[in-house]
Amino acid sequence: MATKSNVKQTKSPEKAVEAQQSAQKEAQKEAQTTVVEVGDFVTVRELAKLMGRSPIDLIKVLMQFGIMAPIDQRLDHDTAAIVGEELGVEVRWPEPEVEEEEAEEAAAAEEKAAAMPKTFIQKVLEQEDPAKLVERPPVVAILGHVDHGKTTLLDQIRHTNVVATEAGGITQHTGAYQVEVDGRKITFLDTPGHEAFTAMRARGAQVTDIVVLVVAADDGVMPQTREAISHAKAAGVPIIVAINKIDKPNANIDRVMEELSKEGLTPEEWGGDTIMVPVSALKGIGIEDLLENILVVAELEQLKANPNGKCVGTVIEAKLDRFRGVTATLLVQNGTLKRGDAIVVGTTWGRIKAMFDYQGKPIKKAGPSTPVVVLGLQEIPKAGEVFEVVKNDKEARRIAEERKEAEKAKARVPQRRMSLEDLFAKVEGGEVTTLNIIVRADVQGTLEPVVQSLERLSGDEVKLKILQAAIGDITESDVMLAEASDAIIIGFNVGVEKSAQRRAEQSGVEIRRYKVIYKMIEDIEAALKGMLEPVYEESILGHAEVREVFRVRRTGAVAGCMVLDGVIRRNAKARLLRDGEEVANTVIETLKRFTEDVSEVRAGYECGIKLANVTDYQIGDIIEAYEMVEVR
Repeated sequence: MATKSNVKQTKSPEKAVEAQQSAQKEAQKEAQTTVVEVGDFVTVRELAKLMGRSPIDLIKVLMQFGIMAPIDQRLDHDTAAIVGEELGVEVRWPEPEVEEEEAEEAAAAEEKAAAMPKTFIQKVLEQEDPAKLVERPPVVAILGHVDHGKTTLLDQIRHTNVVATEAGGITQHTGAYQVEVDGRKITFLDTPGHEAFTAMRARGAQVTDIVVLVVAADDGVMPQTREAISHAKAAGVPIIVAINKIDKPNANIDRVMEELSKEGLTPEEWGGDTIMVPVSALKGIGIEDLLENILVVAELEQLKANPNGKCVGTVIEAKLDRFRGVTATLLVQNGTLKRGDAIVVGTTWGRIKAMFDYQGKPIKKAGPSTPVVVLGLQEIPKAGEVFEVVKNDKEARRIAEERKEAEKAKARVPQRRMSLEDLFAKVEGGEVTTLNIIVRADVQGTLEPVVQSLERLSGDEVKLKILQAAIGDITESDVMLAEASDAIIIGFNVGVEKSAQRRAEQSGVEIRRYKVIYKMIEDIEAALKGMLEPVYEESILGHAEVREVFRVRRTGAVAGCMVLDGVIRRNAKARLLRDGEEVANTVIETLKRFTEDVSEVRAGYECGIKLANVTDYQIGDIIEAYEMVEVR
């Protein structure tokens, strides 16, 4: 019995230690957190503390994954999450603040908007009460290369969604029409191509909200595709790509996406922000999907107008009809256009006698984003000209006459070129902070280094933006883009088409051609430097010592001086120094040699100096003359 008792006594302390250790482990386990939240980065020590673990446990886990990490090693989110998973702890990090994201997006949108010149219609919308703005249908233009299926796509959309014209209705080409998808309308502009699209912009109209770029799946990106992309980007409107002809056996959607990515349009599927919809305009495949995506983009753009506000809009097209006189297709962009309204369009005016919708049905009024054909204008307006509703015929006639006189006066003044110098003047006036450039080169091997050299010249204060870079001679399309975007055209070892030269001379677009790359870089670099705010540095002209002080009845105190160095000039800036300290900073009002007024006195000569607003001179004072010189 004694032996058993002794055994019990010897084992009990061991059991007690085991129980204590077990209790400690349980307590430690309970202390360990199952979920921790970290910031952008966290060190091994900090993560261990958050988890309630020893840093050694974390270091062991990291070693298993081949990471030799000291205790102060910073871990990113992914690594911290892996360590947590191994130790049974979920590692989380706070989601970015939605408000911050929205603020960043808003700032980016504001920057984009600030870079774009404001049109008349945009200015009208800015003056509207935000509480009265309502959602309006998007206005869509379809652009693309010839034979890629733009017309077929438009026809397919029209036939799929537009109700057939009623018997007796006037069927005609209106240049614009509407379709309805799930109870929401979309307005399509039936324009011939990006030239017409840009011609409207050149006249100060920003009509289109969204561009649908049609690219054939069997052909890929072609020269006109690139031009259309440049024109759409310059207009600052979102682009949706319709990859057409997917029914063809040689269609290659991935190749098209790859080519578009090189042009700056990266598909959403590849992490970009460009919607690309495969369609077959011929067979009607993907049309509904395309229309739905247009509505999604429209919703993101938050397109709004005030149906009860000032009525303004743009001329889509106009012609002289043998039977009805001047007919014009107008797109209402704000307010409501009514039959009987007096309107001014450019240098012409009229009262709306009749109004028809895109199907030719007579209507009495039309709200924002609605295309209408109107009768009653005195003359044929130009496509892209802005119209506005005024009080009455008398005011409409007066405004039109004033504009005609202004046009005549403008015609009498020689056409100024849209040169770099003109752009500098705009920058100085705070109108422009970006130099837009269109580049043309003879071969791809030349184009790339030219573009790269130009991009390197862009700075923070004044940016250089290449709107289009392409191979081949300078075309009329390039000049139109330059007109609409206040750009200059640079040609490298290329010619200029005759039509482009004529248009450039008429519109004043500057075309600069080079054969040596460094000469081009020098010119543009000088241009960008000239566009910056001028910097002035002080340049010392000379010093004069006060030897005598004279009191003149009418003039007051005059300092009799000896010019020590340099030159002292009348009207130069000057400071009066006494014992090395500045007493006054003013200008030299009077400078005399004996009794004669002189413009300057050089070193070694005596003179009389009177400083503006200074009456107290002392013998031994130094007058320091200086000027501010502009430094490039």
